[in-house]
Amino acid sequence: MISRLRGAPAGRSVEGLVVDVGGVGYLVSATPTVLRRAEGAAEVTVETYLHVREDTLQLYGFADASERALFVRLLGVSGIGPKVALAVVSSASAEELQRAIALKDSARFQAIPGIGKKTAERIVLELEGSLAEAVPAPDSGAPRELVARDALVELGYTLVEAEQALAAVDPALSVEERVREALRSAA
Repeated sequence: MISRLRGAPAGRSVEGLVVDVGGVGYLVSATPTVLRRAEGAAEVTVETYLHVREDTLQLYGFADASERALFVRLLGVSGIGPKVALAVVSSASAEELQRAIALKDSARFQAIPGIGKKTAERIVLELEGSLAEAVPAPDSGAPRELVARDALVELGYTLVEAEQALAAVDPALSVEERVREALRSAA
């Protein structure tokens, strides 16, 4: 298995990033973090996963081992293939996604294109036990964060807009006050 590539970024296409390693160009479907690191860099290191199917070999690239580990765990969820797993890993940091799984926040995954309600719930259900030892228990403020975010989503914000609006508000406030402040700052 090809586990890591280090070489010069030789190009970028719709399919991914080409990494030139010793004169051989490897096409890697990579996360946005890897693509940002490759822009203008003389050399890039990419953690990889080689997906083998009967008709193709495909390399997937990640910024670090935690992204790759989450990708591999996602492949173990029934109904999740490598393209959807890459979309999930590309949507946020591995820590944020693990936290969403620990908090049973399926709405976080529903916001990703290509993932519906049932698939999002399956991701949370099938991965929550395997990530329990890797993720610290959620603090007491975390569920309040989700309630405030969900309230903003019900008012028409996208998931990302709601999280950005709440990031600018004091987390010590009550849920109602946080939503009110987020709405005021948007106006």
